[in-house]
Formats: sequence, structure tokens, C-alpha cells
Amino acid sequence: NAGQERGKLFPTDIGLVVNDFLLEHFQNILDYNFTADVEGEFDVIARGQLDWRAMLKRFYAPFKETVDTTMEHAERASGERILGVHPESGAQILCRIGRYGPMAQIGGPDDEEKQYASLLPGQSIETLTLEEALDLFKLPRTLGEMEGKKVTAAIGRFGPYVRYDGKFVSLKVDDGDDPYTVTLERAVELIKAKIEADAKALIKVFEEDETVRVLNGRYGPYIKAGKLNAKIPKEEKPEDLTWERVQELIEEAKNRPKRGRRKKS
Repeated sequence: NAGQERGKLFPTDIGLVVNDFLLEHFQNILDYNFTADVEGEFDVIARGQLDWRAMLKRFYAPFKETVDTTMEHAERASGERILGVHPESGAQILCRIGRYGPMAQIGGPDDEEKQYASLLPGQSIETLTLEEALDLFKLPRTLGEMEGKKVTAAIGRFGPYVRYDGKFVSLKVDDGDDPYTVTLERAVELIKAKIEADAKALIKVFEEDETVRVLNGRYGPYIKAGKLNAKIPKEEKPEDLTWERVQELIEEAKNRPKRGRRKKS
């Protein structure tokens, strides 16, 4: 994977960790000469001077042994970097790749209680400083209230956001929004825009179950029931759908066989 910035490509933290892991355990395959040597053997095979089965056998046996050994003995790579200690608690502070991407952590491997914080867009575990890591744990920030309900700012799996009444609204980083400095006024502006956009997308909601809704999506109207999305036939008007018909379409979506991923040629 690579991150893109102003038309340039930069390796992501996960990409760097994977690359280091492969270099450690599969150095001969990542060697630049490996591809050249294989292409040379292909030329010899094409001339009929080498049996392709023998070539594959010579490669596969040691390769499989390396894979098996790596699977059995190699530790999970996380790109962990120790940054220092917390100025108040003395707990170790580090950064690494977690389940949901790059993160900072308060507490070492042997500590029972740990705290976690996602890195901001543009931050990297390769260059993160202790001060930057400490700032990450200042979140979530309470900004104030909107209509009697608390508004907070934080960073999550998909980047910075504000939260209100159980709803998550992404901050517009490209417009200068920052979870450490965003004001209540700006948060309210974003929240109201999100509520308005959601209202425009809503076509129909049912008294029988308000979590089942007919929505207008990017690719046209559809039914949303929890995490399940169901298609609406083109010949049917979404605003005229009955509860019974919606249940039928949901069942059809549940029973529809899942499509396998296309193989890249």
C-alpha cells in the first residue's frame, strides 16, 4: 500500500512494516537479481533447453521450507517504536501497527492497563515523537453542548471526527479542521450539514422497525436493515414499498449467494 500526496506516492506505515518483514525472512526473493535470474530461466525454457517442471521444483522446495519456518517461528511484525515514558505515570509510551492501523500506546507489553490512540492523517510510526504521541491522548475533547447533548472531538479508525447524540461526523481535514482546535461552532455547522444530508437521503421509514429504512444512495434507492443492504427492483417505486415487500427483499438479499473476488490477470 502507498499513501498519495500531491501526485506523489509514499509508502504507508503498514507497507513499511511488511517490506521490513519480507526483507528479513525472504531476502533472496526480494533481491533485485531474483527477477532477472528467473527471466533468464524463462528464456532458456522458451528455447526448449530447460524443463519448466525442474525449474519450479528447484524453486518451490526451498521456498516452501522458508514459508513454513517463517509461519512457525516468526513474530508478528508491528513496527513497534518505543518513544519514551509518560511524564506523570512513568508508563512506557510506544507506537506500532494495531488492528485498525497506526497507533500510539501508553503501557508496555507487561502492563495490565493500556491506553490506545489512533495516529492523525499525515503522522507515521517512523517519525512520531513523544510529544506528538502525548497530544493524541488529550482526546476526546468535550466542546460543549448542542440542544442539550454533549459534543466531543476525537480521532477514530477513519480519521478525526466530532460526535453528537451517538452520531459520528468526519472533520474536514483538507479545510483545516483539527480535533485539537475545532470549536463548538464549527462542530455544530458540520453536524447540522450531516443531519440535513441524511434527511435528504431518507425516502421512507417504517413504524414496525425504525432501523429498517429506504434510502437514496450513491447508486440509487436501496433498503438498509442494520448492516444489510437490499436492492430495490428498478420497476418498483421506493416510496411505495410496503413493510411486507421490504421484508421479502431483505430475505432475498440474505439468501443471495456472495460473489467471489475477481482474480486479477
